[in-house]
This record gives sequence, structure tokens and C-alpha cells, in this order.
Amino acid sequence: MKKNNKITPEGTKDFLFEECLTRRYIERTISDVFSSRGFHEVVTPGLEFYDVFDPDFSGVSQDIMYKMTDQHGRLIVMRPDSTLPIARLTATRLQNLPKPIRLYYTQPIYRNHPGLTGQSDESVQTGIELLGAEGIRADLDVLSAAVEALGKCVPGYRLEIGHAGFFRTLAQQISVGENLLEDVRSAIETKNYARLNGILDALPQGENVQALRELPRLFGGEEVFDRASAFCKDSGLVQTLDYLRKIYRSLSELEQSGRIMIDLGLVQRNDYYTGIVFSAYVEEFGDAVLLGGRYDNLLEHFGQPMPAIGFAVNVDAIAKTLLDRGNVCPVLPMDILVHGDAGYEVKALEYTSDLISKGLRCENSVFETQDDAITYAQISGIKRIDYVGETIKTINLI
Repeated sequence: MKKNNKITPEGTKDFLFEECLTRRYIERTISDVFSSRGFHEVVTPGLEFYDVFDPDFSGVSQDIMYKMTDQHGRLIVMRPDSTLPIARLTATRLQNLPKPIRLYYTQPIYRNHPGLTGQSDESVQTGIELLGAEGIRADLDVLSAAVEALGKCVPGYRLEIGHAGFFRTLAQQISVGENLLEDVRSAIETKNYARLNGILDALPQGENVQALRELPRLFGGEEVFDRASAFCKDSGLVQTLDYLRKIYRSLSELEQSGRIMIDLGLVQRNDYYTGIVFSAYVEEFGDAVLLGGRYDNLLEHFGQPMPAIGFAVNVDAIAKTLLDRGNVCPVLPMDILVHGDAGYEVKALEYTSDLISKGLRCENSVFETQDDAITYAQISGIKRIDYVGETIKTINLI
């Protein structure tokens, strides 16, 4: 039987040197944005009970979850999403904290993607959740954090804002089954006009069907609101559109580079979204690098109803974008290689520690001879060697 001990599973990869440094740079940069805004870091388990991600309310398909059982036969999964575990955490351990509760995280998620899609089954996300707050102030707080985080890491982005209420309201007004409705949602999300028209042509025609037909085309700037108003006969849709206009105008005052767009066809699969939804894209990466939205009903499933909003950034996607642009965090050689002569190994280690305490980057030589140490330093780009014996001698390599 062939052994797979020299490869990684499909959808995973090893990260080396510059990749690791770039990922850590992004994590630190975004974490600094979050902590400076009053968010506190939490970490949830990589393993959770399947019930936390019940597809009936989570929108997380069971097909994408890595599943296993514990010693009691209970079904557990590798964490496919961070928002749901944080909702569980807030409802159980943080329920008595004063509201709002500001949390952030940096941790991997695991999703079983079909083969040959090019998507990673393991990816690192960093994000925030603002729990126990509602209204335009809270929405703008979170959106401005997204803008700041993206701007500090990858300036060439586009942030698209929509509202879950548009599709949900229109969908409730047409009589179709759940499976067909999901086909409509998917066609709108992917802007597959041919497929969408094919589905809607078979339905009884009316204003709501026509509105669904136009939904993926309602994308752009301020002009979208005027175009959308022609389809907003329902009072709820009118209020939603007015609210979204306020969000757009307020956020445009903060971000005046023209990177903020309205997309009323933004209909993400996660069923728990109730209000504004948003995503961000960069040219070098095909999928969204940031996803978020308001989910006011989610914590009801954990026994502690409260409004909430948050987003997650795909750290690996941002890192790949920076690397593709040549914005690499280089692997710098050590400042000094410390080599201890025979019998002075401990003194060399103490000397290395002393240099490090002074802010220098030092590596301790593990070679037996000075010649081997010199050869290694030259290959590694280290320009200084300190020899430790009865005295300390420094050699600068050119």
C-alpha cells in the first residue's frame, strides 16, 4: 500500500520562510487595529460539537465539515467557522459582561472543498465580533474597522456592501421550494444572468420576480439607490434601502478613494445574516478576502439573544496577494554567528544571550571547527563571527 508520508492532504500546504513572515506581519497588523479599537482576543477550540454548526440555522453545509466522533460517540467537527463558536462562547461564559462585548480572533478554519477547486481546506482567519450592539453606530464602527484593516495590509481593495433583507423579502413573496430558491440565490450571488433568467422565466411573472431578475445588476455607486427604488414597492424594502444609503454615504466620508461599492446582489449563503452584509476583494485573488455582516438572531440559538455584527479576513489570501505583488517580508540573516572554542561552549551560549538582550540577532554555532563556522556564515549571509575562548575575537566577513 502506498504511503502518503511525503505529501500533504488535498487543500493544504506547507508554508515556508517568507510566507510565514508575511502571514505573521498581516496577523500583527490587523490585530493591532482590532486591539486599538477596544476588541479583546479570544481563542476557541479547533474541535467543536456538530450541534454548534447545525445547518438548520448556521448556513454551514454539513458537506463541507470535517467530522469525527469523540470517545463517547458524539459527533464533533473541525471548526469550519469562527462566528458560531464565538456566539457559543459569548452566550455561555460572557453573558454577564456589560454590553457591547468586543472580541477578536486569529485562528484557522477547516472546510472540505471539492477537489480541483483550488481552494484551501485549511485557512487562517482574523476577525472581530461586536455583540450586544445594534444600529447605524455599531454598523459603522465595524465597517470602519474593516476599512482600516484592509487599508493597512492591502491598499488596492474594493469593499462591497449589501443587505440580507433585500433577497429575503423578495424571496418570501414568491412561491417556490427551498431547493429552487437556493438555485436563485446562487445565480444572483455569482451573477450568472443566463441561469437566473432560465429559472425565473419558468415562474409566474410579476414585480417581485422582475426585482429578483434585476438584483445582480444593482451594483455600483450612489446611482444604485435610484435604480433600486423602482423595485422597492414594499415598505420594508424602502426602509432597508434608506438605511443602506445612510451607511454608504457615511462610510464614503471615511474612505474617499472610491473603493466602497453597493451590491444589492450580495446574497451570501450564511442563513444567519439579518442586516447589512459586506465583502472585500483584491484583483489578484478570485474570491472574497473579507466577509461579514449583521446577525441579530444567531445568539437566540444559544439561549442568549442579542444583536451582533462582525467580519472575518482571510489571512492566507491577503498574504498570497502581497507575495504576488512582490511585497515580501524577507528572511534576514543573523547579525552575528557566535562560535565557542572547545571547552568554551557554555561561555559562548552565555555570550549569545547577552548579545540578544542588547537587541542583536544572534545564532550560536554548532560546528566543531572555526573553518566550518566561516563556511556556514558565508552561505547564510552572516557578516560577523564572534569567537569565544579565553578572549572574544570578532571577524567581519565581506
